[in-house]
Amino acid sequence: MIWNDSEQDLRTAAEQLRQGNLVAIPTETVYGLGANALDEAAVASIFRAKGRPADNPLIVHIADLKDIETYAYPNQWAYRLAERFWPGPLTMILPKKKMIPSIVSAGLESVALRFPAHPIAQKLIRYANCPIAAPSANVSGKPSGTTAQHVLHDFEDRISGVVDGGPCACGLESTVVSLLDDNPVLLRPGFITPQQLREVLPSLLIARGVEEELQKNEVVLSPGLAHKHYAPNAETIGLLGDAESAARYIKSQCITEPYAVMCFDGEEHFYDTSVILSYGRRGDARAQGEKLFETLRVLDDKQVKRIYINAEKCDGIGLAVYNRLLRSCGFQMIRV
Repeated sequence: MIWNDSEQDLRTAAEQLRQGNLVAIPTETVYGLGANALDEAAVASIFRAKGRPADNPLIVHIADLKDIETYAYPNQWAYRLAERFWPGPLTMILPKKKMIPSIVSAGLESVALRFPAHPIAQKLIRYANCPIAAPSANVSGKPSGTTAQHVLHDFEDRISGVVDGGPCACGLESTVVSLLDDNPVLLRPGFITPQQLREVLPSLLIARGVEEELQKNEVVLSPGLAHKHYAPNAETIGLLGDAESAARYIKSQCITEPYAVMCFDGEEHFYDTSVILSYGRRGDARAQGEKLFETLRVLDDKQVKRIYINAEKCDGIGLAVYNRLLRSCGFQMIRV
């Protein structure tokens, strides 16, 4: 079922949420697989539908600034961040109040809160009259959905419907900041960059897990931090370097099975394969972020055995793109 943004359809979708059903919702980042965050049974159905590990916390979406005090215990940093970046693609992790079920926070005493900027998401939360737990609307570990069609491809028979809000503006999940300790910590980079955050949080630290794989016994505070994410079905390998060096490396592998290359705009001619897709200009991380998951999903349909991705490591939004590529490649990132 696809609903549009008419008042009747939005109220129908909100009623489905109130009844404990799953509804995919558009946000400015990616589509979310939504359920009433205060309904344990509804939240449990998110984990079942996605095949999501139970130790991976969910983000709770709100549509009123005062709700930060309803569901969590905010501190001075939280108020400053909310004033600067909400509504928007920023998630804050705070000590939770008891009304947030343990399943939402994966048994932790914290909750991840976000006030999305997308007007449809805001209306749905208000019409449903409850906070909405909504991880990215994709099968766990696979590329996130950035269109309603992506969501239907993954979940058509497992959800009540999806509200079509068009392609997502950002294309990458929200920035996640933990405010639980003495120093704020960036747990997941996104379109709100470390540089922007440090204008409010001068002591911001960047978690090791942003650019390194966590050990299996480490506690996961944020979605997208520990488990393999965003990965196509084919083996995926990242190549750090210029296009000519990347092409030379691929040629040296003497590959016989079908493979694909994901490269930067205008650099397709370097590669000798029939399956080549670009995902934005080199140096333009915003464009790369918008196209990244869409491109990975298209490659999933090409029936190749291996995908090589020419990548670059940059600051700002580039850190978010690099973080997603690291996990798409299972941390197979080779400097060429």
